[in-house]
Amino acid sequence: MALTVLENTGPGAPAAAPAGRGRRRHGVEWPTVAVVAAVVAVLALLVLYPLARVLVAAFGPSGKAVLTDIVSSSVDRGIVVNTLVLGVVVGLAGTILGFLMAFVQVRVAFRGKRIVHLLCLLPVVSPPFAVATAIITLLGRRGVITHGLFGLNTNIYGLPGLSLVLALSFFPVAYMNFLGMLKALDPVLDEASANLGATGWQTFRKVTLPMLAPGFAASFLLLFVEAIADLANPLVIGGDYTVLASRAFIAITGEYDVGAGAAFSLVLLLPAILVFLVQRYWVSRKSVVSVTGKPAGSPRLITSAAGRIPLVGFAVLVGLVVTTIYATVILGGLVKILGIDNRFTLDNYRYVLSGIGNEAIKDTTILALIATPIAGLMGMLVAWLVVRKLRPWAASALDFLGMLGLAVPGTVLGIGYAVAFNTPLIVGNRMFLPALGGGAAMFGGALALVMVYVIRSMPSGQRSGIAALQQIDPSIDEAAASLGASSTTVFRTVTLPLIRPALLSGLIYAFARSMTTLSPIIFITTPQTQIMTKQILSEVDAGRFGNAFAFCTLLLVIVLAVMGLLTLLVHHEGRPARQTGGGAR
Repeated sequence: MALTVLENTGPGAPAAAPAGRGRRRHGVEWPTVAVVAAVVAVLALLVLYPLARVLVAAFGPSGKAVLTDIVSSSVDRGIVVNTLVLGVVVGLAGTILGFLMAFVQVRVAFRGKRIVHLLCLLPVVSPPFAVATAIITLLGRRGVITHGLFGLNTNIYGLPGLSLVLALSFFPVAYMNFLGMLKALDPVLDEASANLGATGWQTFRKVTLPMLAPGFAASFLLLFVEAIADLANPLVIGGDYTVLASRAFIAITGEYDVGAGAAFSLVLLLPAILVFLVQRYWVSRKSVVSVTGKPAGSPRLITSAAGRIPLVGFAVLVGLVVTTIYATVILGGLVKILGIDNRFTLDNYRYVLSGIGNEAIKDTTILALIATPIAGLMGMLVAWLVVRKLRPWAASALDFLGMLGLAVPGTVLGIGYAVAFNTPLIVGNRMFLPALGGGAAMFGGALALVMVYVIRSMPSGQRSGIAALQQIDPSIDEAAASLGASSTTVFRTVTLPLIRPALLSGLIYAFARSMTTLSPIIFITTPQTQIMTKQILSEVDAGRFGNAFAFCTLLLVIVLAVMGLLTLLVHHEGRPARQTGGGAR
């Protein structure tokens, strides 16, 4: 993919660098060209090559048979329908839940908003099994609430339980989206509507909701993709409700049919990429401008009892549900069998902190710490190239390539890595790529895991970096360039310090995502490298919920601790040096 470097030729364009420095030849910034080429090569290796290998495997003999059955077999068609239904249900439920919680946070007057906000964000940093395992413990056949309190023998497995778990796990995505949009709406719009005689409900229905239409579409599409791509929760609470992700997993690990697994993952890839493209098109074409400068005043808060009580009551109910779930996780690791044998014990933590469990904690944390700065800096670098250095068509292409790591379902990416890097790539008599993820893999498969962590978590930093750079005047970079600084020097010494908050956001997300991911890495882990999420799945499958809860608690503690350290580190590095005595020395 050829990318054209965008030169600044406007009235304020910096003077060309001295010829002796060799920074430019014939109007081209060669350092920037080299950076673009390196970034494209890395992204192609991390995402395009595995996807190409999935396509090749999917159209092999066994893969073709699966693709034919999906058209002709009612069972396989049912799996596709199950996947789409799950995506729609979770998309709708999570979007509505996220919107209501954000609306209460921004537009309703009540105390304790900070606590509610933190509770809404908690599922983002928790392992994928925490909510599902807690829901089974609370609402399952022998659940603490359903059976213990009400004597019911309910079946939480299948679509109802899976939809509940996924909606609670993913609604923070919609919540954060709507939170930013609601805060950005200009209160003058509400005041104008009220001055024209509209009631609060009429203003909400005819002014606020239409302004948030892009947010509803974007949130639904995001949650739809997250739901159909999820593997962990269908394995834990899906029961007989089979979806494409779990069917591909069974084909690979149970039937040892890589071609069939690749075919199922290819079918899963199609709606995910389609939704991703639709979302990008929607965001680029649908524009509702409500802020032409800094919003004047503050939004009118709902204080009447008729509107305030039900909304606050709903927010409190959601907060109690989230609190109960995570209290179950913490308490479940400290008792024998929660709800059956509630005697206090530390056996679960002794098991987790010894043997394989201890190795899993150490390996997962080390690999996540390695991947986090790489993903954060890669995201900022791609954002800088997209906003500052490339022509529009090239910037759009690079932005799309960088976002593929998030758009491609984790199951598809994991199968791609298993196919692509378990065996060397040999063309003729030459080996171009070594095996990275097999039993005799380089570093016990750790390198492949780091690659997955980087490509899965980089897009978040990329998006926050693009948003931050678009708010910074390009003349700041131009001033540094006019003093003779190369593009890479400008990026390192000027751009990165200015987008420190976006970098911090990318680092935090990268670490949390690396620690809690399962779908892509479950296919490439090896006995030499233990991963916490895979160990949690093994404990849940074996019915040892106490061990699983202990694992989840420790994982959550590690994620929160490192997030705090990253915040302190980035903020400390961003403080100006203190001058003492006669001045700076």
